[in-house]
Amino acid sequence: MITPLYLLADSQLFFSRADDHGLTGGIRANLPSSDPKAAYIGASNHDRAEFYDLFVAAMDLMGVCNCRMVPSQLADEDRLFLEEADLVLLAGGDVEHGWQVFERNGLKDLILKKRYDGSVLVGISAGAVQLGLGALTDAPQPKKLDLFGFAPFYVGAHEENDEWWNLCALVTLSQSGVRGVGIPMGGGAIYWPDGTLEPIHRPLTELLKEGDQVSERLLVPLKPAGGSSSSTSR
Repeated sequence: MITPLYLLADSQLFFSRADDHGLTGGIRANLPSSDPKAAYIGASNHDRAEFYDLFVAAMDLMGVCNCRMVPSQLADEDRLFLEEADLVLLAGGDVEHGWQVFERNGLKDLILKKRYDGSVLVGISAGAVQLGLGALTDAPQPKKLDLFGFAPFYVGAHEENDEWWNLCALVTLSQSGVRGVGIPMGGGAIYWPDGTLEPIHRPLTELLKEGDQVSERLLVPLKPAGGSSSSTSR
C-alpha cells in the first residue's frame, strides 16, 4: 500500500496552533493507533541534534512518542528501527550531501523499500527535494542529480525570493512534459497515490516544460488538507 507523500518547505506546519490545514491530523490518521514508530533521517544536516529535537517535539504534538534518529553511521539497531518505522522523515540541509550519505550507507535502498511497505514518508526542505525527481549539484559545472523520484516532478523549497531559479533551470534542461513544483516558506504539498497534488496553506508554483517553453502557474489551496478534493493538479 502506498500512502500520501508529504512535502514541506520547512517545519512550520507541524507547529501551527490550530491544525486548520489538516496536515498533522492527516499524517496521524495514516499511522497505527497504538505506539507508531517514527524515524528521523538527518544525513542532509549532518545529524544535528537540535533539528532532531524539533522532530521529537512535532511528533509529540501528534501523539507519537516512539522516535529515533537514524544516524549517518548506521548501527544494526538503527537499521532495524527504520525497517519497522511507520513514519520516516527526511530532514532539511544539503541535498547532495544527504544523497551521498544515502548511497554510501545503504539508506537509499532502505528508503526505497519504505515507500512501498505502507510507511508514511515526509520530506522537509532538502528532504522534500530528495523525494522528487532531482536537483542541481553545486559542482563548478552544475549538473542534474537524479533522486528518489517518488514524486514525479522536481521539487523546490523556500526559494521564492530567487524566483525559483534552480527549479526553472532543472525544468528548462528537461524534456517536454516535465514539471517542477516550488513550495514557499511556510507551505507544503501532499502528493496523493492517485497522482493528485494538493497545496497546503500557501500556493505552490508549478513550472511546466511545453515544447521549448516553460509555463508557470499557481496552485492555490481551497480547503484544509486531508482530502484530495481541494485545488489540485495531476
